[in-house]
Parts: sequence; C-alpha cells; structure tokens
Amino acid sequence: MGLVFNTKYNDKVYNVFKVRQVCLKSVYLKKFCILLIISMNMKKFVLLLCFIVSINILAQEDLNYQVPKKELLDLIDVDIAPSVLRNTKNSVLILLSRSTYKSIASLSKKELRIAGLRVDPKRYIGSRTTYYNKVELVDLEKGKIPIPINGLPNNPQLTNFTWSPDEKKIAMTHTSESGVELWVLDIDSRQAKKLTSSFMNSTMGNSINWLKNSEKLLIKYLPENRETIIDESLIIPTGPKVTENNGEKAQNRTYQDLIKNPTDAKNFTQLSKSEIYLVDLKGNKQPFLDSRMYRNISLSPNGKYVIVSFIKTPFSYLVPYYRFPTETIVYDLEAQLIKVIYDAPLQEVLPKGFMAVSANKRNIGWRKDHPASLYYVEALDKGDPEVEVPFRDAIYQWKAPFDETPLLLTKVKNRYAGIIWGDGSNAVIYDQWWKNRNSKTYVFDPSNPKIPARIINDRNYQDKYSDPGDFVTEKGKYGEFILALQKKSAFLLGEGFTEKGQFPFLDRVNLESNKKNRIYQSSYTDKFEQLYDYNPKDRRLNIRIEAKNEYPNYFTRNLDDMGNKLDQLTYFENPFRKLENVGKELITYKRKDGLDLSGILYTPEGFDSKNPTPLPMILWAYPREFKDKSSAAQKTNNPNRFLYPSWASPIYWVTQGYVVLDRAAFPIIGEGEEEPNDSFRSQLVANAEAAIDAVVSKGFADRNRIAVGGHSYGAFMVANLLSHSNLFAAGIARSGAYNRTLTPFGFQSESRSYWEAPDVYYSMSPFMHAEKMKTPLLLVHGEADNNSGTYPLQSERYYNALKGLGATTRLVMFPKESHGYRAKETILHLIWEQDQWLEKHVKNKKKYIDSNNGKLKG
Repeated sequence: MGLVFNTKYNDKVYNVFKVRQVCLKSVYLKKFCILLIISMNMKKFVLLLCFIVSINILAQEDLNYQVPKKELLDLIDVDIAPSVLRNTKNSVLILLSRSTYKSIASLSKKELRIAGLRVDPKRYIGSRTTYYNKVELVDLEKGKIPIPINGLPNNPQLTNFTWSPDEKKIAMTHTSESGVELWVLDIDSRQAKKLTSSFMNSTMGNSINWLKNSEKLLIKYLPENRETIIDESLIIPTGPKVTENNGEKAQNRTYQDLIKNPTDAKNFTQLSKSEIYLVDLKGNKQPFLDSRMYRNISLSPNGKYVIVSFIKTPFSYLVPYYRFPTETIVYDLEAQLIKVIYDAPLQEVLPKGFMAVSANKRNIGWRKDHPASLYYVEALDKGDPEVEVPFRDAIYQWKAPFDETPLLLTKVKNRYAGIIWGDGSNAVIYDQWWKNRNSKTYVFDPSNPKIPARIINDRNYQDKYSDPGDFVTEKGKYGEFILALQKKSAFLLGEGFTEKGQFPFLDRVNLESNKKNRIYQSSYTDKFEQLYDYNPKDRRLNIRIEAKNEYPNYFTRNLDDMGNKLDQLTYFENPFRKLENVGKELITYKRKDGLDLSGILYTPEGFDSKNPTPLPMILWAYPREFKDKSSAAQKTNNPNRFLYPSWASPIYWVTQGYVVLDRAAFPIIGEGEEEPNDSFRSQLVANAEAAIDAVVSKGFADRNRIAVGGHSYGAFMVANLLSHSNLFAAGIARSGAYNRTLTPFGFQSESRSYWEAPDVYYSMSPFMHAEKMKTPLLLVHGEADNNSGTYPLQSERYYNALKGLGATTRLVMFPKESHGYRAKETILHLIWEQDQWLEKHVKNKKKYIDSNNGKLKG
C-alpha cells in the first residue's frame, strides 16, 4: 500500500483499503485522505472512505498483458511441427508451417461481423483465417529431406491450398496488405508464382476450383465496380430498426454476428459479391459469370458442367447467411445456363427440434461415380421430427441435361447424414437420429433403385466399442474420391476402442454378405498408431505413430511384408522435452451408482507413486450427454497419446507441483423417456465426487486443495459444481454460459425450449443460484465470442451477480478474442491469470486463509 497512519484506527483503515486497492491508486486521492483525517474525526472518515470504496469497487482494473513464469513460458512459447498435405500416391508431402499464435495486433485489424461471418473488409477474407508462412516439399521417391519452395512472396500469408486434378500443382492464396492473391506451386520445379494482379474474394470460401484438365481454374474475383464498405460509425440513423412476426414460430438458436440494420445488409452485399473468371496458368483471365453473391462452385466429375449457388435477398436479422435465400444453377463451361436446380427461400422458420430440416431440396451435389448426375435429399416428414413416418429422407438423382424427371434412388429411416459413391452399382449411405442416438449404414445399388437399401450397421453412435470404422476411399476414373473396392469388398479403418485399450484396425467387408475379415490391428500397448489411409492396390497403410514422450510422425506400413515393415516419412522433433518425465496413466473408478468412469492422470516428474505425498490437484472436464449407461462407461482416453500441452490445457501445472486429472469422464445420462438434463446437477456432483475420491484414495491429492476447470460447456459445469457442492478450493471457468433463460430455444444437447422445461433451465443455471457461491471463481471470456449461447454478456452478468452477493471472483475479458483464444499476448496472460489464481486459492489455500483471519476473501 505504501501508506501508513499513526493512529489507533490503522488496522481498520487498512482493511477497508484492502477491499479494493484501486481506490488508492491516485496520488491525489491519497493526499485527499490524509487531509480528511486531519480535518475530521476518524469515525466519520472511515464512513466516508467506505462510500468511496463502494463507488470504486465497480471500477475495472487496468492491467497490461502479463507473462507467466519461465517454467511455464518455456512450454508455451514453442514452435509447432508443420501440417502435412500429401498426394494420393503418397509420393509427395507438402509441409506447411505457421506461427503458433496470432498477435493481438493482427486480431485488432478492422473486422466486420455480419450474417454469421467475420470478415476483413479491406482484403475480403475471413478475419480470423489461419495462415502458413513457410512451405516445404518432400519428394519421397528422391529422399526425405524437406526442400524449400522457391518464389514464394515476402512475408507469406498462405491458405486455401488446393491440389490440381493431376496432382502436379497446388493452387493457394496469399493475403497481402492490399488483398487476396492467386498463387500456384509447381511440384516438379518446386517453384511458386503469382498468377494475376487482381484480388480475389474469399469472404465465403470456395474461391478456387480447378478444371479437370489441370490447366485452368474457376476463381472468384472482386467486382471491378464494387462499392465502398460503409463505416457504420459515421452513419446518422434515419429511423428505428423494426422486425415483425405474424404468428409464425421461429425457434432459432441464439446466433451471433447477425445482420442488425440496413447498413449491415449493404455491407454484406458488397462483401459477398464476386465475379467468376476462368484463369489459365499464364495468368490470362476470361470472364465466366457476372457479379453476384456467390457461395459454392463445383464441377461435374466429367468436367463439362458447373454447379453454382448464390445468395439472394431478402436477408434476415434472425439467422446466418447460410439460411438466406439461395439459388442453385447448373452452367456449362461456356457459361450457358443449363438448369435452375432449386431456388431456396429464406429459412427463418423450421420445425422444432434438433433433427428439423427444410422440407425442400438440400445437400445438392454431384454423384462422384457418374459423369454428370446430381443428387439431392428431400424430407419425407416435411422436415418435422415430430411427424411419424417409416422413412425420414429420400435421395434423388437428376442426370444432365436435367430435362427428365428426377429419379428416386433410395430412402433412409433416420435423417440423412452422408453418402459415399462407389463403382456405379455400389454406394454407402448413412443416417442418424438424435433422440435415441441411433445411426444406420446402408448399402444400395444406384443403378437399380427398385431394390431397397440394405442396412449393414444399426447402432448407437455413442457406442465407441461397436464403431465399425470409416470406409476407405480412392480416386475413381473421374478423379473424384469414391469407395475403394475389390470385387464386392470395401475396407474400413476403425479407431479400435475396447475395454482393454485402443487398438486401431483395418477390416475388409463384403458388401453383399456383410462378412468381415480383419486385415490388420495395431498391437502397440505403449504407443498410439493412428491409421488414416489405406491403398488396397499396393497394400500400404498410411499411419501416424506417437507415444507419451514421442512426437507424432508419419509412416507407411507394408502389409505384404511378413513383419508389416514400417517406412518413416517425417522426422518431427519433440518441442516439449521438459514434459518427458511427467507421469501419465489412465485411471478407472466408479461413480456411486456403479457407473464406470475414467480419466488421464498426470503426476510431476519424480513423483513417488508408491510412497506419495498428497499434492494440490486440478480436475479438468467437459460434460457429455448419453442415452445409455453402457456407452457412457466406455474408456475413450488413450494414455499413449503424445503429451501435448495447448493453451486450453491444464497440463502445464504438472510442472508446478500439481496432480492433474484431465479429460475426466463427466457423463450425464437419461435413459428411456428421461432426458439427461433432468438430473444434471446430481450427476455432475456424483462425477466430481468419484474423480476426487479416486485420486485422493491413491494418496496423490490433498482433498482440501483441489481446483476444477473447464471451457465453454465445461465452464458451465464448473459454475454448477461450485454452486452445488463443497468439493473444491477454487474454480476456473472460461467462455461459458451461466443463465440458460438467455438461450431459451435449446442449448448444448438440450432440445426442449425454456417453456417446455422451465425447471430444468432454472435448476441448471448457475446465475439463478449465485447466492450459493462460496468458492473462489475465476471467470474468463473473449470479448468477441461468437459461439451460439456463450456471448460475453453471460460472464459479465454472472460476475455482477456474484460480486453483488459478496462472492470471491475475478472476471478477465480478453479484447478481440472469440470462443477460442488466438493471440500470443492473450495466451500468455491467460496462463499467468490461471497460475496466479491456483497459487493463491489452491496451492497456498491455508496460508491465504490464515492471512485473512480465517476468512476466504477476494
């Protein structure tokens, strides 16, 4: 404090000051207080000072970005390994490097948040785009040493990497200070070059499309006669914003970044308008389509037709751009209109429920196994989950030139969830239903629609142990990815979760008999082998191998070799060697109702697990809803994964003398007609009790010094646990939602509205129980959070409630940050804030309480 009074009231005055030190930051205020002491009796002074404090307690603390201690900084400020692109032959790898974090300066550039988009209005690209600043090539036929690319721009900001059909070139964009440029990388020469001086429009993505000859591209460019983006701060209002509803139900999620006024609407129009050009590899441009608000462009497999979709008016103040009116048209390569496929209306109003969809055409795309046939999906229940029908969705085919009636190919019982085309007579289709967590996989013959699709898998999609895996694909004769087939058999790559551990596998499945044959299964018990692709022709598996202390690297495994010979492709080094000797294990334990749970337990280097000394503990989790206990009890954590700390991770603190239980299972179950959230709070507390008991019973953790943390729905979990239990010394809640009445038409996995289940919304809202908060809570939020439901107001209002009720709490609002945090300055400060909070309220809890005369204060 630096201010001492030689009076018998010193202690009283000091304690009043300590409530909020900010009230004495000003030198003038200090002098004023001394003068007051001289001119009035101390009793009146203390009363006046209390009044001053009551005003200043509302003030914010001005704090520069802080940097955590060196032991933590050395684990945060590191270079990460490159991302890897590869060609289908697995003969060429492209290594893409980027900065680990953005800077707060880059996040502070002008940004428009309109219609669900966040756009750089100067350069017409997503304002939070991830850019790569280094490109290297590995030619595996010549060696494995990365070779730099020549000709790249200075200070490259590269993204939108797109292989040419012949895989001899990669198109990409570079975002310069003035706009988005088109660049092409030639694989053989390892030379990059800029194709045109014109600037592209990447506002809504899908800005690069190769023609089948690999010699030309369809590119979205900014219109020559585009209007200037309007600075809304300079606009003088001419009237109010008015929206009206004439009795229709429009039960939408709480979308953010929507169009709010006519100025936003005008700006969205300008930001989304493009002209489409044909561009050759010499940079010559040929006009293709005039200026419109183009969304998607897609060439037919034979390369003769192009699907183009574009947005139309009227816009909406209630929903994002992807629910605006959209027209879908097919053109030929001479830009001649062939057919208007569908003119979709504005979709402000949909039936109620998670599985509600438009009653009209949706999921329009090309059949990958046909030269030029569209497919699309239509709801047979009018898009309404409450309508009972034997089949929910139908899939139709429409052949070019679209002068015949579309053909019904097949139907599915649940809501359509995807399709993989095959050889013309085999295709795989998926469906899904939320309420019972059911998923079905079908095989059908598109060439014979009279034969109904046959179900080959019918399962609870939350049941990881029964997951058959994902079908392997390969390039077909039209250059599109289709089912990899040998005779009547396809191939499945599975994650391989079992009761005994995770053992990824490769299966061969006969699509007629559904008989399976296991070709390969990982046998590692001390490593994790991820199978990410398979080539049936040369029987090579593309894999990635990692271990707790072994950074992930890429390999191929030759299944024709007797020993399944491994060939290493990359040699990335471990940037986190300081964590090599940290203890890591999967622990299992039971909830009080007998449900099996698990989590990954980390212990500090040198920790004696046989003769342990209880340490402070951090519990980090995220609740998941289930419809059955068996799925909820499955172990889906692999202790052999690389120990990879990230900004969102609590693992850093294992280096600071904490035991960390990460990814602790927090299932919320509602079987039969019961919904999971009907007993959310009791199950939440039971999960926490079981996790704490498991670690404390091992002698690893001090029961009186345990923190709980979480992000997003995990933050919601934290606030509820602190409100309805006395299990924790402190909590950390980042980017959460705390008042569910502000998300009245559903949240997370809750499909009921507030008016259908008011008691559930009330009981689950920590805001409604703020008076119960007796545990120190650190609240963190990004000021630009655009996640549905977790807008910054949630943390601000919750903090105000806690403060008003006398809780120990701290609110940290990060400028420019969204739901996840990106700037290096933010990340470092976040770690500093969390470290300070944990040291004060957890590790040194007893010392802190003793210094406050036995009371827990802020």
